[in-house]
Amino acid sequence: MKDKWIKASFEYAVIGDPVAHSLSPEMQNAGFVALGLGRPYGKYHVKADEISDFAQFARENLRGFNITVPHKKNIIPFLDGISRPAELAESVNTVTVRDGKLFGDSTDGFGLASALNEAFGTEINGGNFLFIGCGGAVQAVAFYFASAGAAQLCFANRTVAKVEKLAAAIADNYSCSTRYCAPNDKEQLLEFINSSTVLIQGTSLGLKADDPIPLDTALLNSDIAVYDTIYKATPLLRYAAEHGIRHADGRTMLLHQGARSFEIWTGLKAPVEKMRVALEHAMR
Repeated sequence: MKDKWIKASFEYAVIGDPVAHSLSPEMQNAGFVALGLGRPYGKYHVKADEISDFAQFARENLRGFNITVPHKKNIIPFLDGISRPAELAESVNTVTVRDGKLFGDSTDGFGLASALNEAFGTEINGGNFLFIGCGGAVQAVAFYFASAGAAQLCFANRTVAKVEKLAAAIADNYSCSTRYCAPNDKEQLLEFINSSTVLIQGTSLGLKADDPIPLDTALLNSDIAVYDTIYKATPLLRYAAEHGIRHADGRTMLLHQGARSFEIWTGLKAPVEKMRVALEHAMR
C-alpha cells in the first residue's frame, strides 16, 4: 500500500480524508521557499484503514506531517511520543519524525492564541473565553489555553455530557475555571458572554450560506469580540460586522498554527508574512 505514496518526493505533507481541499501546501511551501529550502511539502489522501501503513511510511520517508480531519485522534496509537495538551485533548495535528520515530503535538491552540492577539490584542494568560461547540479543535485549544494560564473557559455545546468530560479533564490538570451550558440556555449563555473577552465559534455552522447562527445574536454586545474558526464570512461574522462588534475569521488561526508546525519541524523562525500572502492568494 505504501507504493501509492512513495512516488511523491515530499519531506513534509498534510494527510486527511478528504485532503484535496487543503491549502496547507501553498502556505507551507511559501515558507520553505522564502528560506531557500525548496518546495518539500505535499498532500496525501489517507483513509482510516490506511493510518497504520502511513505511519510506517512516514517513519521511513518523511520529516514531518500535518493532520486534518478525521485523523487527528486516529494517529495517536501509532505515535512514539505526544505532548501533554495534545494527549489530553486526544487531538494531534502536527507530527515530527526523528530517527524513525513519530512525535505528536497540536498547534491549534497556539494558532488561535496568536490569531486572537493579532486581531484583538488579546492575551490568553488571565483571560476569559467562551467557546461555541466542543469538537476536536476546540478541545485542543481549550487545553492549550488552560496550560497558558487562562482564568476561565466557558462552553456552550448541544451534548452537555461531552463538555462535562472536557471540563473535568481541565480541572484535573490545570487551575482554570470551567463552566458550561447548552446553547439554548439563554440566561446562562448571557452570563458567559458578559464575563468573557472573546467568543470563539468552533462548530461547522457557517460553512453553508443558509446555515443558522449557532446562538441567539440578541445576547451579543459590543464589549465582546467574535472569532469564527471558519475561514470565510459566516452569518455570525456578517451579523457582527453589521452591529459594530469586533470580529475575525479563521484564516489567521490556520496561518499561525501552520507557522508553528513549520518551526517545530525546522527549528527556524517561520516567515509568517510570506506564508500569509500565499494563503490569501490560495483562498481567492
